[in-house]
Amino acid sequence: MAGLSAYSLLVVLFITSGEVIATEENNQIIIKNNCEAKMGMPCVWEVFNSIFKTGSVTSKCCGELVLLGKVCHSALVQRTLESTNFQNLDRDSIIQKSIDTWNNCLVMTHSPSPST
Repeated sequence: MAGLSAYSLLVVLFITSGEVIATEENNQIIIKNNCEAKMGMPCVWEVFNSIFKTGSVTSKCCGELVLLGKVCHSALVQRTLESTNFQNLDRDSIIQKSIDTWNNCLVMTHSPSPST
């Protein structure tokens, strides 16, 4: 019986250490790339709502998201998902919405402007 509890403890430590490492990696990416300072707060909320709730992203905020970069975008979404406030969400669905938001913004920012 002692072997089983020791094994359980090792499994918990392994899983927990993996989460801590993932969080540290995302935090390092965010700090290294100065991700949190690259978007204005109104656009941060717009993109956040598009991914974690419902809504769309304006052309202006898509431009800010694309300038933020895919690495920062992914790290910020992953760090948010690691927060205890968001652990009950469907992770796969959020990641797909994140990818969709990114791709839609790429299309929006790279499509030619209508001529007037």
